[in-house]
Amino acid sequence: MSQPTSPFSTLARRYLEVFNAGDATRRRALIERLFTPEATYTDPLGSVAGWDGIDTFVAGAQRQFAGLSFELGGQVDGHNHIARFQWRLGQGGASEPVVIGFDVIVTEGERISAVYGFLDKVPA
Repeated sequence: MSQPTSPFSTLARRYLEVFNAGDATRRRALIERLFTPEATYTDPLGSVAGWDGIDTFVAGAQRQFAGLSFELGGQVDGHNHIARFQWRLGQGGASEPVVIGFDVIVTEGERISAVYGFLDKVPA
């Protein structure tokens, strides 16, 4: 029997969809639907705020890791208005991801108001 998809799982999948959106117009539309206008994004590589900042950050990640895609690395765990999940970046279905990260999202209703990212594995 499969588990029902939680609202946090849905948000995490939509979040990774933003990072996988190759078309800039589509990516921006996804950002505006998923994040609050004042949302913040912080990880070891940068800290940005608002839709423009998030869009610029994601576009930079897409350029740096062209041809790779993000996927969930396991179950999404959440409570109240906070969730955490692992993600993997690599060739679709490849056994060994290039990057592994762990993100914590803070929600406001059905949207993300903050992301705190951690990098567990990065290329040498």
